[in-house]
Amino acid sequence: MKTKLLVLAALTVWLRADVAAQAQGNLVGTWKLVSATGATADGRVIDAPFGVHPTGFIIYSSDGTMTAMISHGGRKALSGDRISSPAPERAEAYATFFAYGGRYSVKGNQVIHHVEIASFPNWVGTDMVRIVKMSGDRLTLTTPALSVGGASQTTELTWERAK
Repeated sequence: MKTKLLVLAALTVWLRADVAAQAQGNLVGTWKLVSATGATADGRVIDAPFGVHPTGFIIYSSDGTMTAMISHGGRKALSGDRISSPAPERAEAYATFFAYGGRYSVKGNQVIHHVEIASFPNWVGTDMVRIVKMSGDRLTLTTPALSVGGASQTTELTWERAK
């Protein structure tokens, strides 16, 4: 009986690892942002915190690293370079673009981004949990409720596999 339990336990661990590896394998590649929407705690659908018509990419590599970049649509060019432009222009550029990267892991229907570098320094050293839904060449990542601009909301990002 003890041997059967050990075999069953080992099989369970192996199957869980296989499911996680398969889920990670499905994520591998480059994804282009298709849409981003937010929802308030009372269920109202709102623009995501990326403005109207955001663009972006998220890349998952087979070695377990990831990067994400999202830009608000319609960003204005700076009047100079990134150092010499006036501070208000640079602040607007910073507020309308973000990027981060690090390792990632898959657990059930979640992907966890282990942030190692970020344009928003407060994210470094944190884990960002996303609920994953896949349908063909579409990937939907949904955040848990987060404080965005002082209000609680979830964000749903839909990505399409880049070709």
